[in-house]
Amino acid sequence: MNPHLFERQVYTARRRQLKSTLTNGIVLLLGNEDSSMNYKDNCYPFRQDSTFLYYAGIDQPGLAVILDLDEDKEILFGENAGIDDIIWTGPQPQIQDLAASTGIAESANGEKLASLLAAARKAQRPIHILPPYRPENKIKLAALLGTSIAELKQFVSEKLIRSVIAQREIKEEREIAEMDKAVSISADMHLAAIRNARPGMKEYELAAQVEAIALANNGRLSYPVILTVNGQTLHNHYHGNTIQDGQMVLVDAGAETSMHYAGDLTRTFPAGKQFTSRQRDLYNVVLGSLDHAVSLLKPGIQYKEVHTQACIKLAEGLIEVGLMKGNATEAVAAGAHTMFFQCGLGHMIGLDVHDMEDLGEPLVGYDDKLKKSTEFGWKSLRLGKTLLAGFALTVEPGIYIIPELIDRWKAEQKHTSFINYEFLNDYRNFGGIRIEDNYIITANGSQKLGKSLPKKLTEIESLRNV
Repeated sequence: MNPHLFERQVYTARRRQLKSTLTNGIVLLLGNEDSSMNYKDNCYPFRQDSTFLYYAGIDQPGLAVILDLDEDKEILFGENAGIDDIIWTGPQPQIQDLAASTGIAESANGEKLASLLAAARKAQRPIHILPPYRPENKIKLAALLGTSIAELKQFVSEKLIRSVIAQREIKEEREIAEMDKAVSISADMHLAAIRNARPGMKEYELAAQVEAIALANNGRLSYPVILTVNGQTLHNHYHGNTIQDGQMVLVDAGAETSMHYAGDLTRTFPAGKQFTSRQRDLYNVVLGSLDHAVSLLKPGIQYKEVHTQACIKLAEGLIEVGLMKGNATEAVAAGAHTMFFQCGLGHMIGLDVHDMEDLGEPLVGYDDKLKKSTEFGWKSLRLGKTLLAGFALTVEPGIYIIPELIDRWKAEQKHTSFINYEFLNDYRNFGGIRIEDNYIITANGSQKLGKSLPKKLTEIESLRNV
């Protein structure tokens, strides 16, 4: 377990910047607890809260930081390990040493945190918290703040949320270097899958090889592996199918480094030696959409516009294949493309695979100039706002042939001027294709993160040593 990650001055500077954006009151940054899996002492692998990591850099459970804006104080709260703890875990740093390691002058135990917050409430001082997402933290915060879980929302500070987002969304050079490492490990995970998949294997056998790469690089998964022959199901975590010749295998997998930065890549490849002709046609449609989207990445463009243009490119390809008809731009404006592409083009990435999603998509992915859509397909676009240099994001177009959606829309006679239902019905068992890479927005465009991972159709097939 890393007691803290980057150099001490990194966290001191980050907290100073955060405090400069706020006026008065107390900021409470709560770290995560150990979380029991099936009984008290058998816990899920610990994962620290990402915002706590960003500002404090201490990677162990049971901690909290107070930033007192009025008295210009910073205090780290936690409990020192007793002898019973040390027997099981070995010697642990004292709280005052942890505080010093991250540039925090004061430290105290949890009892003093409760009394400090009680005094602040009595004095009617503002207390700023971020929206809690773990049940145990909701319970802890309710107790600390003398309120019910339902009423915690009165302490959730939009001003704090906006300040954190504005700071965390612009990646520092040290963060970009760590993300580059995460994406390179993720690329090795995908190479293992592409090279080792064989007809007759179970999906879980291949998934084990993918996860092993993350572990062997002193990391972990940044999210549960999606590895499936049923690529039409967007988030399919079931791994019990037998891989069969003629199918495609969709793998969406990423590594999280020991510094907790994430990669998030997707590749789709044939279960056999080569794609079928239909698979080749639609694979190239998705790849064309990805390449077009990447060509548009630069500061100043709304990601919603990149998504729109990627959808038009996708529709053009589907029209050429014969699954759609009419004008591609008009089809996308009508939403007809969402028969094939039901999700968003991408999302922010960083310390979280969906970076800062605990702070809420309306503020993380959108802004005061652009509100999130509620329409089918468009509502799943997690990132829409204007891109800035330093943003890290994913680009992941796809084609998903969902039989249930075909049947519903056909019965409703929906978008009949754009969708060739008779031809589409022949594809109902096709599955799905997704291709995904990660990018950092630069001053003039974008830069792909991580080592090269083949995505051209012939490159993928050349790796299939079946």
